Amino acid sequence: MKRILIANRGEIAVRLVRACRDAGLASIAVYADADADALHVQLADEAWALDGTAGETTYLAIDKLIAIARRAAADAVHPGYGFLSENADFARAVVEAGLIWIGPSAETIEALGNKLTAREIATRVGAPLAPGTDGPVDTPEAVRDFADEHGLPIIIKAAHGGGGRGMKIVHKAADIEDAFASAVRESEAAFGRGECFVERFLDRPRHVEAQILADTHGHIIVVGTRDCSLQRRNQKLVEEAPAPFLSDEQRQRIHDSARAICGEAGYVGAGTVEYLVAPDGLISFLEVNTRLQVEHPVTEATSGIDLVAEQFRIADGQALTVTEDPPPHGHALEFRLNAEDPARGFLPFPGTIERFEPPTGAGIRVDTGVRSGAIVPDAFDSLIAKLIVAGDTRAQALQRARAALDEFVITGLPTVIPFHKAVLREPAFTADDRFGVHTHWIETDFSERLAASDELAAAAPEADRRRFTIDLDGKAVQLGLPAALLNALGTAQTATADTHASDEADDNAVTATLSGTLVQWQADDGADVAEGDALAVLEAMKMETTISAPRAGTFERGDQQAGDAVANGDVLGRIG
Repeated sequence: MKRILIANRGEIAVRLVRACRDAGLASIAVYADADADALHVQLADEAWALDGTAGETTYLAIDKLIAIARRAAADAVHPGYGFLSENADFARAVVEAGLIWIGPSAETIEALGNKLTAREIATRVGAPLAPGTDGPVDTPEAVRDFADEHGLPIIIKAAHGGGGRGMKIVHKAADIEDAFASAVRESEAAFGRGECFVERFLDRPRHVEAQILADTHGHIIVVGTRDCSLQRRNQKLVEEAPAPFLSDEQRQRIHDSARAICGEAGYVGAGTVEYLVAPDGLISFLEVNTRLQVEHPVTEATSGIDLVAEQFRIADGQALTVTEDPPPHGHALEFRLNAEDPARGFLPFPGTIERFEPPTGAGIRVDTGVRSGAIVPDAFDSLIAKLIVAGDTRAQALQRARAALDEFVITGLPTVIPFHKAVLREPAFTADDRFGVHTHWIETDFSERLAASDELAAAAPEADRRRFTIDLDGKAVQLGLPAALLNALGTAQTATADTHASDEADDNAVTATLSGTLVQWQADDGADVAEGDALAVLEAMKMETTISAPRAGTFERGDQQAGDAVANGDVLGRIG
């Protein structure tokens, strides 16, 4: 193995480029049109164009990736995470092309990457499981039948892939049809397949996972546990290792069952076995991710094992450098830095990063795919960087994290840094004697305090500013002014006799809250709607957002059609 094609983008592609450099391997990057100037393209030894803009025609295009691998004389492919990383067809195509696939076999991906067959394997080895459907559900009626039998809430899950895409929690029977349709759409957009199944949803659980490494010499080790309970819309935001506040018995059960599941499946490579841990201590198997995880750095920080380097060794037929479960050393936290605005419901915000100034200091690691001036496109994931903070103890790691987040500067678009700062002030997360968060803590227990937090209040004006460039003594200078001031100036300049009518019309407008694509209309043209009714669904950065009626009235649609691009602030219709 000498030349590695990296079939991905962003911070994970940069991570893999650096790992190739460490191992003395050549790195070959690929890029969509929007990523032509991206950091992973600049750092790789070679970079090849995928000639397209959307995921389906670039990072999800198997034929293009295989063709580039051949033209670039690659001898191995690393898929990173997301995109095709858990796609058995891609793994099979790589092998059939005579290349080394850096990951588990296509057969293992099919068995474990499909959550339904993974459940069957987990059952055979005695892992605990929540009730779920025996196979994919094809209609909302089938989901309703399951809910009638097992009760609500339920969770609809994409059978292929992970990362929270295609996962919808349903608390009310009336929401089943829309939730099922949305789960299928998200799954198809993220993974190219829309099959979904249903499980009984455990209320207020923790999300705990075990990192697995397995080689071709019969060694299977659990490198450590992680807690990933701080999530929003099933998207992890903060992760840590080792998972805190587990009993020795719980930790041993997770290690033993994770190893048994992977052994039963004949697993080879790096993977993650995920569990839900209920408030009463019950452990329930969730799924297996047959790839490297976004949160892998916290395990590296506490185990001393480079997981990507081990992936290279395994794919090259070598044994693991460590063949027994390593004990954890210290504690580490990872903060995902997404281009999202927590003050506006975590709406994704593509755009240009003006300044990117990461923190420094003991125990600080930043994995990123951007620099100052980088463009964050709207076609892909909102993750732009990860802050990993390690300490001798959890308390020290938390203290270092507070300082690092204060030091981190990202301007030009909103990020979730204010959210992270607010979390680090919450005893439910930071207490030294208990773990008071769960997978829906952000949307429930924390939502009101987050909205009122000093961190979000300080960040909000930035989101309401408009920026433009002026010439000052012949030099281009960027100027930012409050949107309210510009609106007031504009109103004063264009005041006419019909100003009152214009203002009234604006009050009736329903506008897009983000830049993205109109997925579908939820309300008919001319429909009578109540405040809060769903009017339209927008998609950006592989996540769907519902636009709701701001008040009751008669809704008149705009001219947009499903599939049209819309910009933040575009008028989608009016309520009369």
